[in-house]
Amino acid sequence: MKRLEGKWALVTGSTRGIGRQIALGLATRGCNVIVHGRSIAAAEKTCVEVRALGVQARAIAGELSDAEAVRGIIAQVGRDPGQVDILYNNAAIMNAFKPIYEIGMDEWLQSFQVNLFAMVQLSLAFAPGMKARGFGRIVNLTSGIRDIPQLAPYSVSKAAVDKFSRDLAADLAGSNVLVNYLDPGWLKTDLGGPNAENEVETVLPGALYPALLEDYGPSGRFYAAQDYKHLVA
Repeated sequence: MKRLEGKWALVTGSTRGIGRQIALGLATRGCNVIVHGRSIAAAEKTCVEVRALGVQARAIAGELSDAEAVRGIIAQVGRDPGQVDILYNNAAIMNAFKPIYEIGMDEWLQSFQVNLFAMVQLSLAFAPGMKARGFGRIVNLTSGIRDIPQLAPYSVSKAAVDKFSRDLAADLAGSNVLVNYLDPGWLKTDLGGPNAENEVETVLPGALYPALLEDYGPSGRFYAAQDYKHLVA
């Protein structure tokens, strides 16, 4: 699989769960990692693990539930290390399980802010720099969830992630900035719950696949991490 020496990746929500696995997986490919969490202390813990794999790591903190806070995340990256070559929009929230008729508009807005609007804000902030450097990989995490109306804000926001990914990919066609969307599978995480089908570690190596595509490779495509479980990480 392709090496990523000298590249910097930002992985949102990488202090635990899927994001942590992706951060560590990228580090094994030689990629430097910007670890994002809600607190610097939590991000620094993952940074220690990343550095142990022989690459550089930076810790940043900030909420995705507010546009101004997202601008703060962008500013932190701008100060150090100054660029993002690979962006994993991983962080997401899920609304409380309840009948669709009882889900309030505040829950819809919160789901869209974290799962979609923050992702759009980060993607549009970092894509121009990727384009100028002639290299970029944006991987937006989506979901295979369907026919569960009690979780409609989550599932509808993820459907919007898919469409935005395809639109951004079309805009960046020919630039070597590849935009794809990834379903990690149903995993035993805080979001997925203890009854999920797969252990969180099974997200690798498949979750890395869109970041390791050859130059001018596929863009605007859907990938499922569990399809690559047979590969050697």
